[in-house]
Parts: sequence; C-alpha cells; structure tokens
Amino acid sequence: MFRAPAIFVSHGAPTFALEPGLLGSRLTELGERLASATAIVVVSPHWQTCGIRVTGAAWPSTMHDFGGFPPPLYSLTYPAPGSASLASEVAALLIDGGFVAMVDTERGLDHGAWVPLRYLRPDADTPVIQVSMPHNLDTRGALRLGRVLAGLRERGIVVMGSGSLTHNLHEVRRDGDVAAYAREFAGWVRKAVMAGDVDALLDYRTNAPSALRAHPTEEHFLPLLVAAGAGMGDVPMAIDGGITYGVLSMDCFAWGVA
Repeated sequence: MFRAPAIFVSHGAPTFALEPGLLGSRLTELGERLASATAIVVVSPHWQTCGIRVTGAAWPSTMHDFGGFPPPLYSLTYPAPGSASLASEVAALLIDGGFVAMVDTERGLDHGAWVPLRYLRPDADTPVIQVSMPHNLDTRGALRLGRVLAGLRERGIVVMGSGSLTHNLHEVRRDGDVAAYAREFAGWVRKAVMAGDVDALLDYRTNAPSALRAHPTEEHFLPLLVAAGAGMGDVPMAIDGGITYGVLSMDCFAWGVA
C-alpha cells in the first residue's frame, strides 16, 4: 500500500491560479509522486466553522470565494470527485479524536483547496475531501488535528494543509520589491520545520521574527501545524516557492515523500 505524504502548500493570492511563478511547476513535479494516492484530504483557512465539517458531496463545486480579481479566474473549475463514504469515515475519525465533526453534503471546494490542487493534480483525477478549521483553533489544536488525520496516510490518503507561509495582505506590493521581514520570517519557519522543532512552531508568535507582522491573524499559518502534525516522525522536504507581491512567501513543505 502506498503511504501518502503530508503536505503544506502556500496558496498565496487567488491569482496564483493564473500566475504559477516559481511554485506552480514544482507542485506539479511533487504531484507526479502522488499518482498512487487514493484521495486528498485538505484543510484550508477559507472554511472556518463551529466544530469541524467535512465535505460529502459526490462532485464538490468549485467555489470562487473572492472578489475584485481578473475575470478569467471566475471561469476556472476543478472538477475532482468527492467521496461520501470517505467523508463519513473522516468525520468519525475526528469524533474519535475528540473533535466535534459532521459531514456537509452541500459545501464545495474553496480557493484554498482548488487553486494549489490545479498544479498538484492538474487532471483532477484524485478524490478530494475538504475539512474545515474550527473558529477557535490555535497552534496546539492544529497540531492535534493533524495527528488525528495522520493515520489516513497509511491508506494512501494525502493530508494537505493549505495556507500561506506569510500573509499580510495590507502590505501587498506590486513593484516586486520583497519585504525583508517576510523573507526573514519565512527563513525562520523553514529552519524550524527542517529541524523538526515543533515547540518553536507552536509558539511562533513569540519566537519568530516579525511574527505578528507576517501573520496579523493566524488562520493562514495554522494549516502548517496541521501538516506538521500529520507528518510528525517523517523527514521534511522544503519546496522553494519564492515571494510574490513582495510579502507572500510561497514556500511549501512535504513529509514522507519517497
């Protein structure tokens, strides 16, 4: 049986779907190693709920949950199948792990899920289940969520956290000039991930340079802890994605990639 990896991807701005930059081809290269995956379970910050919900639609819709972007973005679709049976299994797994969880048969895939998946699995041939983030999730809860989902990997199911290594949209730059603080924060995170220093990541808002500036709110950082929890015990691999719009680090990580 294929043992699937745990992955953290930075999805950046919705325009990543049209602007692959450094990361697009690198995600596609990584995705070629996932041909044997039986499904992908993804946690995105763009679906926050009371408790946890799990998508159970047979064919989840492509959500264009953003506004004011170029018109071509709104015509993109990602027609991957879902799996009602797997959704029920994931919800039961989460309940057994101490979370409140239920299946949502109406919800589609938000852009935190489908934008990076367009590069990772461009043929949309792998079933995708999305798991919401509880409103009250913190770093320790995110790590625990990943640990609960980790067992899915033994069944060939990829556990993917989708967020952004830095995410201060108030400082987006169009001139291409990279903010020093974004580069410094991303470098600190990479060092902690590669060293397996989970304690440092859990308290990143105290430990990391410019943490509050890099993440004025935490929701885009927490999927990294989900992936790290699911990948705990495996050697991490860093994927350099560069920095877009001056402040959005697109770096990614994968654990357990053969």
